[in-house]
Amino acid sequence: MIRSLKGTYDILPDESWRWQTLEAQLHDFMSIYGYKEIRTPAFEKTELFSRGVGEETDIVSKEMYTWLDGGKTNLTLKPELTAPVVRSYIQHNLGALSPVTKLYYMDALFRRERPQKGRQRQFHQFGVEALGTPFPEADAEVIAIAYEFMISLGITNLKLKLNSIGSGQCRTAYKDALKEYLSPHIQELSETSRLRFETNPLRILDTKIEHEIELLGKAPDILGFLTADDETHFSEVRELLDGMKIPYVLDKRMVRGLDYYTRTTFEITSSALGSQDALCGGGRYDKLVETLGGKSTPAVGFAAGVERLLIALDEIGKTEEPSKTDIYFVGLGDQARKAGIKLVHDLRKQGYKSNYDLVRRSMKAQMRESNKSGARIVLILGDQELENNQIQIKDLENSQQMTINLDELKNHLYKLEL
Repeated sequence: MIRSLKGTYDILPDESWRWQTLEAQLHDFMSIYGYKEIRTPAFEKTELFSRGVGEETDIVSKEMYTWLDGGKTNLTLKPELTAPVVRSYIQHNLGALSPVTKLYYMDALFRRERPQKGRQRQFHQFGVEALGTPFPEADAEVIAIAYEFMISLGITNLKLKLNSIGSGQCRTAYKDALKEYLSPHIQELSETSRLRFETNPLRILDTKIEHEIELLGKAPDILGFLTADDETHFSEVRELLDGMKIPYVLDKRMVRGLDYYTRTTFEITSSALGSQDALCGGGRYDKLVETLGGKSTPAVGFAAGVERLLIALDEIGKTEEPSKTDIYFVGLGDQARKAGIKLVHDLRKQGYKSNYDLVRRSMKAQMRESNKSGARIVLILGDQELENNQIQIKDLENSQQMTINLDELKNHLYKLEL
């Protein structure tokens, strides 16, 4: 038997409704904020991620699924979504259509990492990108979308963590100060952190190793290195969030894992997820469009893990399968079965979620299936009823059963408000 690959999984029919429900809620919610959906290809040129995400990030250095296509071009299954969206933004000159381009997406991503709860090798994210404005209003709106969407789903045990990593000028000074602080402790660092010390010391702040977290507790924080413009921008972001009554905590160690971030960074976590508690994260990336060959274009966005969000909804009991069937038809006899197929076809055309037996089982088995389907109404038709132009209706909500004329069925069902 051929099985699915490690780190991948099938979304089975008993689960797919949860995805459909979330997707429908996402589309409705984004339309309220004026964001339009974008869909990008499953794979891109590897250069897009090495330039955009950063050569020294774990994603590019360790986790990407990359191959040589026909011996000519390096291609990669996309491990994140912002770089492909920015590539599309540049390629199709979307910035010419409006001063601000507001996009959202939901898609599958691929990373070669150790599978665990809420983290697979094929996983799914949704998120937004707002391109074209440097002002804090955009930061606040993007954060509000992430936070309020989680609230709209019924997740209330949220923590919004907020920071600013400033512009390039202040980050250079901060990197030097951080390296100076860590230099006497270099032998205490893990191999990964020692490598980051040389290539991108800010990434050390992402460590999950307990003794390194303790060591960083006394390190200088980046807020002390912000320029006057950076401080003003961050202050206005916080003021706007305060005005919208969106609670947050300052996290001076949060830098996010990708190289393209500037100024505002944020993360939303939920206690329902355990140790892997991040639901979404994002921030401002004012240099990425230019890095990927476009005009200098400020931008801000976030991405959220779909699997983690579904886990959080499960933990708080916010997932309930909607009714799969309005009407179930039970046919007894050859002529009744044939008439029932036409009847159910007509009911489906009228919009009723209707079903019937395809394997000619007994009435008892068909009734058992009608209960299993979650149907509200069972229509029972035998050859004798068909000759008399009648049909039995059983309401499974109150167990009432009656026989009516077939010609009255449409009006009767209408009155039931299925």
